[in-house]
Amino acid sequence: QVQGTIFPAPNFNPVMDAQLLGGALQGISCEKDVLIDILTQRCNAQRLMIAEAYRNMYGRDLIIDLKENLSHHFKEVMVGLMYPPASYDAHELWHALKGVDTEEKCLIDILASRSNMEIFQMKEAYLMQYNNDLQQDIDSETSGHFRDTLMNLAQGTRMEGYADPSTAAQDAMILWEACQQKTGEHKNMLQMILCNKSYQQLWMVFQEFQNISGQDIVDAINDCYDGYFQELLVAIVLCVRDKPSYFAYRLYNAIHDFGFHNKTVIRILIARSEIDLMNIRQRYKERYGKSLFHDIKHFASGHYESALLAICAGDAEDY
Repeated sequence: QVQGTIFPAPNFNPVMDAQLLGGALQGISCEKDVLIDILTQRCNAQRLMIAEAYRNMYGRDLIIDLKENLSHHFKEVMVGLMYPPASYDAHELWHALKGVDTEEKCLIDILASRSNMEIFQMKEAYLMQYNNDLQQDIDSETSGHFRDTLMNLAQGTRMEGYADPSTAAQDAMILWEACQQKTGEHKNMLQMILCNKSYQQLWMVFQEFQNISGQDIVDAINDCYDGYFQELLVAIVLCVRDKPSYFAYRLYNAIHDFGFHNKTVIRILIARSEIDLMNIRQRYKERYGKSLFHDIKHFASGHYESALLAICAGDAEDY
């Protein structure tokens, strides 16, 4: 049972919500609690209806008003919630590719974890929003086998639901050889299998890999490769095995290894809030002993903390 933390609000009234947001944003001091109460407690489809009601009522764009009235990370959370999922992915990818430094980890998080349909919608949104082709931007802003693998993922051509036990051992053998030989051709074979075979197929391939090599595929990749290419390959494997676990691991790293890497925390919480954030929370607690709720509380503060906690939707026992 995969589930998020944000659901459609019952008795939803977009006009009333728009009015309350207008009042909160127009006041002398912006009433941030009102923004949090409304925007984190409505699903994305409802937020888009609120934005429409807001435009009809005030003749202004809610996103622009949020940007003008808020600052820092709190602004990023509130504005991020207002994008449809595909537009939010496109927005994050654009900034990751076009910022001062390319943010490779953002590219990895998004492209390694999205389904064909999500990738297709994200590319359309990217073109609409930025009048650029996502694949061309990946091509020009990244390099080497890392670029080739991202380009492959961005095609969104992974097989779905199909598994052929008879070829699993063969694929595993190719992966094992790729870890031994490390030539350009082997790297290409490696990423072709990881980017194009179905999740069901890859499950069997990883099992066969273990049988052939006596080693877990992740350990083998870590031993043989380095840099962002290696991180991307590992991310694909981890997402095949269990996406919530992958995101729990990324959140833990973002919070603990990088002194709270805000962008990563915000992006994952928003992007997964209606998909599997509840499962991510469970994996986080199981794996790291402390709840995600506890760790956010420990590192963030103010309205920013309140907004993240509201999306995370912690239970009393998580304090």
